[in-house]
Amino acid sequence: MNVLVRLDFPGGSFADLLAEIEHQHLVAAVHDEFHVVLNHGDGVLQFLELADEPHHVLRLVGIHSGAPVTMVITPTENCGIFFHRADLGGSLIPATFDNVTNAALRNTTVGEFPNSVSTIEHLMAALFIAGINSAVIEIDGPEVPILDGSAAEFIQLFKGITQKSSCRRIIVKREILVKKSEILRKLPFIKRVFLIVHDWLLGRRNNGYARLTPDARGTVINATFDYPDKIIGRQAYEYIYGGTRSAANDFIKNIAGARTFGRFSEWEYLKKRGMARGANENNVIALNDKGDGTLNKLKWPDEFVRHQIIDVLGDLATSGGQIVGRIEVYKGGHAMTNLLLRKLFSNPNNYDIVDV
Repeated sequence: MNVLVRLDFPGGSFADLLAEIEHQHLVAAVHDEFHVVLNHGDGVLQFLELADEPHHVLRLVGIHSGAPVTMVITPTENCGIFFHRADLGGSLIPATFDNVTNAALRNTTVGEFPNSVSTIEHLMAALFIAGINSAVIEIDGPEVPILDGSAAEFIQLFKGITQKSSCRRIIVKREILVKKSEILRKLPFIKRVFLIVHDWLLGRRNNGYARLTPDARGTVINATFDYPDKIIGRQAYEYIYGGTRSAANDFIKNIAGARTFGRFSEWEYLKKRGMARGANENNVIALNDKGDGTLNKLKWPDEFVRHQIIDVLGDLATSGGQIVGRIEVYKGGHAMTNLLLRKLFSNPNNYDIVDV
């Protein structure tokens, strides 16, 4: 017989809801025996006991589409992360680098339109840190929910989950380099001109790059931002994931909560053109037009570059395993990380694969 536990908690964030659940000693049940449903709109969290594998269900909105979606995450025995568009009934969508179809703008998309899913990077980073490397993610819309604009609330949902299966480590053997200019050359002419002019107006130079080199310590991400905006300026952060619990806890404590960001004026511009419809002051750091402050409070002075670590880790997770090597990202983006993976796997001499 199914058992339904309903907790009404008006207002507050998802973290507030989980804190209240933990207070009521329900967390173990959530992760071991229950089907989780979050409806963010009316502040209701529900748990439905199931006899089979644990599921994790979210009903929230995407940051760009603003459309409400329900997402069901089911761990599996088969190695790999796959999406399934429940609203379309199409085939499974592998969350792999070679199935990324749009990383040129502000997010990472897998699959061919319309059977595609966008903004997967924060979820992928959270799954990686939680040790979930095999799952089918059923979603009834085109975009992964944004939650609070970081990876923290996804990780909180997966807290305590352990997975029986394991996948592989990808050992980097040779240096791989990608320059921002390579990304621009691949864009359609009109889009390329738009981005060049856009960056020029904001005082940004298109001299970014991403470099992958051998490093036995694990997944080493060194990210640097260099923005003309005074509130950002030059920021650098390095994170090392060596497969230990302490490394995962370091990510959870110091990186996972960093939110995505953008100029408030860009936010309004994007909304008028059908993007950023789900963005608000709770899930996006909004820079003022002068670039010397934000309209909402920062968690850390360098929250911007910490968020870049989330994006890079999430995009690296599309490799289908753990990249063992050092990735240095200077003014990076989703497209650069994806091209880096494509170059890495283009030649078997670039890497070794160790099944674990």
